[in-house]
Amino acid sequence: MRDAVIVEALRTPVGKRDGGLSGVHPVDLSAHVLRGLAERTGLDPGRIDDVVWGCVGQAGEQTGDIARNAVLAADWPETVTGVTVDRQCGSSQQSVHFAAAGLIAGHYDVVVAGGVESMSRVPMGFAAQGANPLGERLLAHYGGVRPHQGAGAEMIVERWGFSRAQVDEFSLASHEKAAAAQDSGAFDEQLLPLGAVTADEGVRRGGSLEKLAKLKPAFAEDGVITAGNSSQISDGAAALLMTTSEKAAELGLRPLARVHTAVLAGADPVIMLTAPIPATHKALRRSGLSLGDIGVFEVNEAFAPVPMAWLAETGADPKTLNPHGGAIALGHPLGASGARLMTTLVHHMRASGVRYGLQTMCEGGGQANATILELIA
Repeated sequence: MRDAVIVEALRTPVGKRDGGLSGVHPVDLSAHVLRGLAERTGLDPGRIDDVVWGCVGQAGEQTGDIARNAVLAADWPETVTGVTVDRQCGSSQQSVHFAAAGLIAGHYDVVVAGGVESMSRVPMGFAAQGANPLGERLLAHYGGVRPHQGAGAEMIVERWGFSRAQVDEFSLASHEKAAAAQDSGAFDEQLLPLGAVTADEGVRRGGSLEKLAKLKPAFAEDGVITAGNSSQISDGAAALLMTTSEKAAELGLRPLARVHTAVLAGADPVIMLTAPIPATHKALRRSGLSLGDIGVFEVNEAFAPVPMAWLAETGADPKTLNPHGGAIALGHPLGASGARLMTTLVHHMRASGVRYGLQTMCEGGGQANATILELIA
């Protein structure tokens, strides 16, 4: 029976908006991690059947099927194809799902899944400027409300009764965990430095609740969500090399983890950010595993209340959640974030001997992917 395994996972450091990676074209940012995968594994790129690449802002420099352009920019053979995926913030996690499905179905023998986003060069929402991507029927169905992530985050705060202090405490902890991970070298094996950028640029040290409390609400005058408890606008790319156990043995590649379960869930598109909760429950049901079987969770920190609500509803141990920090500290390069989280998850599972890990993230339209990985000893 065919399976889908990850044999390598790499990412660039995540750059701040207008930071060290802002001068790099997103095609070249993508090509950098593709070349890194081939060099790290010693695999002939000509053996790769396809590159499935997430990218949300498919406009400007990120248009024209950036996956194929990245393959060619990486100097890989012209026989290697590429396809670009948009499931909003979960685009590159969806790329992993598509790649896994293709491997299990026999459509692929070796495939790369990942993604990129240069939010410095292609600003969020750039593709929809001056346009109505929702249409009149959809707007009418939801009472004329245009969904907005910031407003959705404020709705979560109200529904779950979180205080400003609580969301700021969660955010401060994200930076503290990310700084500790940097200091301990926990990210070293997964990082592929680019030029002078050798570490994630968004991690802030020496923060305090007093400093966070001084930040003004970003979306509502009396709101709770600020720049300090939201994910950072970022640049970056990440990629995973995937194959089957049988093909890995044939090629002399060592599998790190197996894609055990992959699911999707949809929820209210107005509050937008709660679907990781049903996605997690669905993944556990389908996998036959219990919450206690999962040794580590990566839940994307789009806004602090998102993983906080997820914790409240799932009852997971807070110590198992985002042990090396999340997007509040590390950044959220939209199309790359799913693969960034999975890269961090795989390396943590390997370093700590964690058998099962679960990743989930909220996505535009009220959607979520959830993936359970199983460590291969």
